[in-house]
Amino acid sequence: MPPYKKPSIDDIFKKYGAKIDGQINTSGNVQRDYSKEYVTFKDELSPELTRYEKWCRSLGSLIKLKISEKDQQQVKRSLQIAHIDIDPSQALALAIMCFVGAFILGLLISVAVVLINGTLDSFPVLFFFLSIIVALFLFYFVRGYPARLANKWRLKASSQMVPAILYIVVYMRHTPNFEKAIEFASEHLEYPLALDFKKVFYDVEIGKFSTLKESLDNYLETWKDYSTEFIESFYLIEGSLYEPEEARRIASLEKALQVVLDGVYDKMLKFTHNVRSPLTNVYMLGVVLPTLGLALLPLASAMLGGLLQWYHIFVIFNLIVPFLVFYLTDKIIFLRPGGYGETKLLERNPLYSEYASRKHYVNAFILCLPFFIIGLLPLIFQFTPLPGVLGLQKDYTFSQLGLNFFGDESIFGFINGNGPFGVGALICGMFFPLGISLFFIIAYRDKTKNLILERKATRELENEFNNSLFQLGNRIGSGTPPELAFGKVAQSSNGLRTEDFFRRVNYNVSQMGMSVEKAIFDTKRGAIVYYPSDLIATSMKVLIESAKKGLKIAASSLMSISEYVKNIQKITQRLNDMLAEIASDMKSNMTFLAPLLSGIVVGLAAMITTILSKLKLSDTLAGASNLGVGNLQDILKLFNISEMVPPYYLQIIVGIYLIQIIFILTRTLVTVDSGEDKLETTHQSGINLKIGVMLYFITALLSTIVLFILSAVVLSGIVS
Repeated sequence: MPPYKKPSIDDIFKKYGAKIDGQINTSGNVQRDYSKEYVTFKDELSPELTRYEKWCRSLGSLIKLKISEKDQQQVKRSLQIAHIDIDPSQALALAIMCFVGAFILGLLISVAVVLINGTLDSFPVLFFFLSIIVALFLFYFVRGYPARLANKWRLKASSQMVPAILYIVVYMRHTPNFEKAIEFASEHLEYPLALDFKKVFYDVEIGKFSTLKESLDNYLETWKDYSTEFIESFYLIEGSLYEPEEARRIASLEKALQVVLDGVYDKMLKFTHNVRSPLTNVYMLGVVLPTLGLALLPLASAMLGGLLQWYHIFVIFNLIVPFLVFYLTDKIIFLRPGGYGETKLLERNPLYSEYASRKHYVNAFILCLPFFIIGLLPLIFQFTPLPGVLGLQKDYTFSQLGLNFFGDESIFGFINGNGPFGVGALICGMFFPLGISLFFIIAYRDKTKNLILERKATRELENEFNNSLFQLGNRIGSGTPPELAFGKVAQSSNGLRTEDFFRRVNYNVSQMGMSVEKAIFDTKRGAIVYYPSDLIATSMKVLIESAKKGLKIAASSLMSISEYVKNIQKITQRLNDMLAEIASDMKSNMTFLAPLLSGIVVGLAAMITTILSKLKLSDTLAGASNLGVGNLQDILKLFNISEMVPPYYLQIIVGIYLIQIIFILTRTLVTVDSGEDKLETTHQSGINLKIGVMLYFITALLSTIVLFILSAVVLSGIVS
């Protein structure tokens, strides 16, 4: 028998190493999966670079700048919040490069115009001035773009704060594990708050922080100046872990949810109070004053002796004013706290392909093409060989068409190659903005007509969902499995919108053999596909997770969800009541007052042009003697009609301006009322265009005809 040999440390490691490895490997798969999640997180955090990041890394790296410590920290913080990995100096350098590029481009084009015309008098002063304005704006906009991205990220994330706290609270009611609760929330939330929560774990994984609490506290610092209620809710949730009694722990969790709900309500209440004055200013400065100013343009252009041309008015009213209105309303939109907006679940709806299709635009263009042709008829007759090919004249008089009452005035009214000034051209031109509006009306109607019905059904379901959740909780609490509870609730909800939702779930479970989770969330047949709602999705996710812990816990969670839905509905209803007056004012201004004023302005322009045209052609008044205030012939020279802005161009500019304003104000109205919602914005834009532009067309047509006839009657005795 060999002598006993004392085992060394190496021998012990070898002997028990395999056993230890086996024990570690029981959770090794989880660790490897967890690491894969962090690899996925890295991919999510650094997806394909945005256009802004590419420009910062290319153009922003051409020059090296040294910025102040204060500005650097401010820009760096904004970039971190927006999860953009660029240097603050690159962001500032891009702003300078945009300014220099726009300025040089404007200067080169202006110099090219001078060289082509061969005279310094042809230097485009207005264009060069606009180039400087554009360059300054680009510098200001690009310089503040990091803050804008950070604010946009916060707005999206803040709209998910209440569901985030709800997920954590519901999870911790049955499992008081803070880390697991945050992980559960990160798995079920949508971008971007889900990414923020994953980053909290990632910072611990890479060793930036030693504990999850330190990482979370560092993340919550980014909300210190924006949402203190979000921070307070997390502190209450953390504090619940140290409560000695179960009742006090549950009360602390419920208090956390109530704090964030009250915070959202207070912010929205403040927003409704603060938004009224900016919206009024936007309407007055961007709609009323420009529209009234248009009435003076025909007369002003005549008195200025041709210094004011139609393209100047186009730049002012179709570029500058709409841009200012868009910029001001965009700032108002960003004042809105995070709310309820478009959900990504909408993309799973079987009808979404119809909404995303481009064929509607092709069909709409074909239908509206005749309106565009009618609107361009004066230009087609004057500047194309088509009339000669068809054996027609370039213009006709009213007497040639049998309307002798209006005399020999031309239909289109081109004078010395300038124009058209005729009332016939003006009426034809009204069909051009009408065609543009009809293009969007038809396309938007076809895109949204079916999907908007689904949206209405979803909202009806949300309104009924509170009582149905309560019933579902009672059924599950009495011992009925969730697989059977959906069918029983569907039977007791006969005639309601919730019946269809619960029957779809029950059918998928009983007939398709799906689990409850797949019956609700399957990407093709899930019930949530037909009712894309974040509210319903949140409730069902909580049900599925809590049911894993037991029926009583699932019932308790559904009761909590029911109370949450009740509170959300109260807040939403209250906010809609407070915003109703603002929304009503904006809609009436956009679809009634602005089109009405614009139509009257067009009629006044036609009347002024008609009066000046008839006075200009009057031999009697042209040969009149001195009236005591100077020679009338010299006075009439001030009103040279050939140097006026043709009403034809003015009308098209007004119509396009009105369409732009309707688009901008509709977007603002929808966002102020319900958050960012592309489907609702598209649908409402089509409706508002139909009301507003049709009213404008009818008003402009009637006012033009009536005032033209009136001026013809009044001046018939003078010019005869």
